[in-house]
Amino acid sequence: MEESEYESVLCVKPEVHVYRIPPRATNRGYRAAEWQLDQPSWSGRLRITAKGQVAYIKLEDRTSGELFAQAPVDQFPGTAVESVMDSSRYFVIRIEDGNGRRAFIGIGFGDRGDAFDFNVALQDHFKWVKQQCEFAKQAENPDQGPKLDLSFKEGQTIKLNIANMKKKEGAAGPPRARPASTGGLSLLPPPPGGKTSTLIPPPGEQLSVAASVVQPAVAPSSGRPPARLSQAQAGSSSDLSTTPFPHTTSGKELPHLGGRKEDEAPPGQPLFGA
Repeated sequence: MEESEYESVLCVKPEVHVYRIPPRATNRGYRAAEWQLDQPSWSGRLRITAKGQVAYIKLEDRTSGELFAQAPVDQFPGTAVESVMDSSRYFVIRIEDGNGRRAFIGIGFGDRGDAFDFNVALQDHFKWVKQQCEFAKQAENPDQGPKLDLSFKEGQTIKLNIANMKKKEGAAGPPRARPASTGGLSLLPPPPGGKTSTLIPPPGEQLSVAASVVQPAVAPSSGRPPARLSQAQAGSSSDLSTTPFPHTTSGKELPHLGGRKEDEAPPGQPLFGA
């Protein structure tokens, strides 16, 4: 089936009044004040349908839907539908019976909103008809249609703000890499103007170094100078747990002092430094 055989409904209004109008004596427009508005000839429902490019104004019975009159409209505005001069709620339409006979009648709406919808429905339909005709012409002659020109006109320039682009690229740069440490123990750099921190050896290594460097103190009961530790004695001093440095006198080891306070002395011996 062709597309023109389908019928679509554009507008439906539940109440419309039909009036007999006097013949127009001059070329001036119609005036609704000349009609007998209080005595309409017929009242019923109005439907606007479209079939192809032609719109149809149909006057039907409210209950049964029987067709009272029909006005085909092939152009709007035109002679098929005219507005009156003195009101926006009344129109003059040209009805046809299908046998070639035509007549002009007046129709009116009780609400201005219904009259507005009636007018807009016809306008939208014929806007669509106009667009379809233009599309058909362009399809037949595609080279005659307007072409999109995106080229620069003579003397036309554009401006690019590159400074902002460089700032954005610098702000989103890669993070700075931290220098890798050589020994497995990472140290923070010294503060400006400060002293360089020294590396502290482990506890066991510190005891052995201190024991080999520091000389033992002179025992209070002996007047001999302190003897220098040998390498064997220095190595054995790292096993001591109570005193940091072993003190010997004449080759004998002093008693352990780990369990006493600093102010206490071994029995029978004075305090160091007394």
